[in-house]
Amino acid sequence: MNLFPDRKKFYLIIFLISVTSILSALYVEFILEYKPCNLCIYQRIPYLVAIFISFIGFNYYKNDNILIILIIVFTLSTIISGYHFGVENSFFDELSSCSNYSLDLLNKKELLESLGTIMPVNCKDATFQILGLSLAAINTILSILIVVISVRSLSYEKN
Repeated sequence: MNLFPDRKKFYLIIFLISVTSILSALYVEFILEYKPCNLCIYQRIPYLVAIFISFIGFNYYKNDNILIILIIVFTLSTIISGYHFGVENSFFDELSSCSNYSLDLLNKKELLESLGTIMPVNCKDATFQILGLSLAAINTILSILIVVISVRSLSYEKN
């Protein structure tokens, strides 16, 4: 039994999931005022790409290459969000763009200049959680599910 027998509906669901994910991230950032780290921003890119791919897939749903591209996009999403989840839980070292700036300053002028800069949010800090899961963890789970269902859909239709 195929989970999504109609591929057109599948692309519509992926479109809705992607739009909802982007709008939710923007809501958390701008309305709830939780500032995202760099990896949080990077995790939005596959969803933006998926919006366009699912729109194309909805119109050309018989083309397997579109589904393969979608699988690649969400595999990349799994890697990015999985890495972020690993950084949050100290499984991996964070990128230099993720950590806060060092305050090893030698003089007053450097200290005053550093006060004017906006400090990036540390990627280790999961400040916003839903049911005890960080958004990186939720994104990892969601991306894996989309990849598995997409591969299943692709292989089911081949048989």
